[in-house]
Amino acid sequence: MHNGSCLCGAVAFTIDGNLSPPSVCHCGQCRKQSGHVWASTWTNQNNLNFTANDTLQWFCASDSARRGFCSACGSFLFWQHNDEDTISISMGALSEPTGLMLSKHIFVADKGDYYDITDDLPQRAH
Repeated sequence: MHNGSCLCGAVAFTIDGNLSPPSVCHCGQCRKQSGHVWASTWTNQNNLNFTANDTLQWFCASDSARRGFCSACGSFLFWQHNDEDTISISMGALSEPTGLMLSKHIFVADKGDYYDITDDLPQRAH
């Protein structure tokens, strides 16, 4: 079981199920919403249960996905594709220890020009 929340605690959740190896997304949308890159894991949507969600809001950043955030503190918490039964969860929102380690970088073709990727993890262009 994993626990997580936004910065102010108004959105809090538990995950009762497996989490994927986390990835780091370098796409322009994740960089703009998070302020840099976004590290996330994913699980089946049925594994996610909210203990508090009064301030959870969703933003449709594209026709294919939505992004969940806390309207009180602004924490970017979730990403969900419209046609899938999985949900991505911000690694920074999870309580430690997570027991997870970063596994790859995605959307590196869109990465910002102000940093380099200097680890040896696999990189996917998209």
